[in-house]
Amino acid sequence: MKLETLIEEASQCQGRTVAVAAAEDEEVVEAVAMALEHRLGRFVLYGDRERIGRLLKEKGGARFDDVDIVHANSVAQAAELAVRAVHLNEADALMKGHVPTATLLKAVLNKEYGLRTGKVLSHVAVFDVPEFERLVIVTDAAMNIAPDLEQKVQIVNNAVSIARSIGIERPKVAALAAVETVNPAMPATVDAAALAMMQKRGQIEHCLLDGPLALDNAVSMTAAKHKRIESEVAGQADILLVPDIESGNMLYKSLVYLAKAKVGAVIAGAKAPIVLTSRADSAESKLYSLALAICSATK
Repeated sequence: MKLETLIEEASQCQGRTVAVAAAEDEEVVEAVAMALEHRLGRFVLYGDRERIGRLLKEKGGARFDDVDIVHANSVAQAAELAVRAVHLNEADALMKGHVPTATLLKAVLNKEYGLRTGKVLSHVAVFDVPEFERLVIVTDAAMNIAPDLEQKVQIVNNAVSIARSIGIERPKVAALAAVETVNPAMPATVDAAALAMMQKRGQIEHCLLDGPLALDNAVSMTAAKHKRIESEVAGQADILLVPDIESGNMLYKSLVYLAKAKVGAVIAGAKAPIVLTSRADSAESKLYSLALAICSATK
């Protein structure tokens, strides 16, 4: 599968609705327009009704038949209303508009109307790398700073759930480190080995997991064979579990800016997938993120 195929898959998910918090933003409206052109679902836009209406008109109002606008007096209220809609099952996914991430997450974590499930929230990014034969999932590059072993288990579970939602039935997970041997002085290798044993003993399900693996022998069969690593995951990893946010952020941006990879990403672990768009994201990336959210949303 490629990310273009993911858009086609999302268009087959009938009846999906996306709640957009603080939609009074030109780039957000453009992303919604692109999603509508691909028939990805309905959209409810929360925010300043007048400003949103003006932006829709500028983009060609006739294209927005599957869009509703709900007025909010502030970005905080827009975030609350959008989150409430998902909480009440009036929407299947949440999208960040022109609202600070902290404000949106405060609403998401609200005990009364939020989207808590008791799970760790984690960032799951799906990459389509030029001249690479499969999609590659990287987690967690944006949410958890220095996850401990228990948090890494939940991060893996979130990524596996996303992978399965896009057709990778039993994803292969590589717990990354700088080396492929356990070294007590390198905590990432110890955690990786523990995760691998937990998967073998059924504590982590619906995937194959091995580690520690360095990046080269996680994605390259040639590198794995050269280092004589015998593993069902080495050289074939679908999911790359990074040890901390710094390594994840660098890997993410290296793929985008140096490898020219396409990417779609969501926050997983909440009641519904969350699209956290950034102004630095391309319109294409936002479209892929929406498609990923719609595919991973459950009715």
